[in-house]
Amino acid sequence: MASVPLFKEIKNYQSCGEGILPSQELRHFVDNGVICSHREIEPEQIQPASIDLRLWDTAYRVRASFLPSKSTTLLNKATTNGLFDTKLDISEPTLLEPRAVYIIRLVESLALPSDVYGVANAKSTTGRLDIFTRLITEVGDEFERVPKGYRGDLYIQVVSRSFPILVRSGMKLNQLRLVRGRSNPVADSGLKELAKDDLLVFNEEPSSEQGDINRGLRITVDLKGTADSDIVAYEAKRYTQPVSLNQVQYYDPADFWSPIRKPEKGYIVLEPENFYLLASKQPVRVGPDHAAEMVPYDPTTGEFHVHYAGFFDPGFGYGVGGEIQGSKAVLEVRAHGMPVMLEDDQFVGRLNYYKMAATPDKVYGVSIGSSYQKQGLALSKQFKQSGFAEREKVMSTSDPDAMQGVPAKHSLTSRNEIKRRSDLGEDDSILDIAFPQKTSAITLQAKTRT
Repeated sequence: MASVPLFKEIKNYQSCGEGILPSQELRHFVDNGVICSHREIEPEQIQPASIDLRLWDTAYRVRASFLPSKSTTLLNKATTNGLFDTKLDISEPTLLEPRAVYIIRLVESLALPSDVYGVANAKSTTGRLDIFTRLITEVGDEFERVPKGYRGDLYIQVVSRSFPILVRSGMKLNQLRLVRGRSNPVADSGLKELAKDDLLVFNEEPSSEQGDINRGLRITVDLKGTADSDIVAYEAKRYTQPVSLNQVQYYDPADFWSPIRKPEKGYIVLEPENFYLLASKQPVRVGPDHAAEMVPYDPTTGEFHVHYAGFFDPGFGYGVGGEIQGSKAVLEVRAHGMPVMLEDDQFVGRLNYYKMAATPDKVYGVSIGSSYQKQGLALSKQFKQSGFAEREKVMSTSDPDAMQGVPAKHSLTSRNEIKRRSDLGEDDSILDIAFPQKTSAITLQAKTRT
């Protein structure tokens, strides 16, 4: 599992200033061996303020979450304490069971300068699927942090809390920001200056409040819905079929999610340990010179975790020159230990803004493959975004023969879609793994117990 990172000789370069490093310097780090890789780094991995990290070929199921500490390596600690349970070859689509803990080595490694450190977080799609990830260095006593001057391999801890998932090497579940010098959140006085130029939230009325600022931009929850939909939240179902992470606009959301509609009494109750997706009241904006991060847990807001995928890129809800009029923040919420009541416009979290070391040469948006620009309440990209709307349309059809001959479990899915699923082709192998017949069950069992 371990090997010597492919470090190159670091050449001279003209660095940006202090702050979060932009896309052009990340690209320069790749060219000069600061960011190393056992495979060629793909251009789309470089985001405006981060780099996407890829899974390597081998995963280990472990008995418990752990950190290596500063006195030993991750592999030595796992071996010494008997934490390794099952070895998995993920060069082909492989099933990860819900609530099991996996450690997977990443393709990328680092040879950081003495003034640069790293901060990691889950990608948006990962968080919306309730997949909890944590970056781990070879030695260290913190998750999600890479110390200044670190040289070594990187690993990721993966726990899918709701759904069984199918992964394979090369997939990108988390991302890494690199920071030079000190990078403290922008103070409230600075945020108020940004708010004057509509750089925090967007309101159509110029006189309207441009954001509630108190130790960051305060985020509240929307339980009123929109003119197009009265769905205000989604609750993850249990005991579903696996989700293949490489599928896009593929799954019927009703098989995995229960919609929660605008509550008549103005509040909903979150059940303990269930997973919910909600949307912020505010249409958030992040200008090109800043990046933002949601505080995932704040005891002043209540007993719930509000956001797994906390990074907001430069240009989110803003675009290149302010042409985007804000994007809702999708909140990944899990209540801890007790039921929690949420009311419309209730304070649920803070968004901290950070200065970029330089303006990135590309910003968040459709042109670079960003999936959630100009979003409202949106599921991850694996699900058909219009799934519930189509279902309601079918249910209200006046044609009594519209669904004749459709099996009961697919009674709200179009016949064209059923035919498409029956003619899958190249995805058959993935379904065989997820739903093995008698012969393939033996193969899967052998694979997961190697």
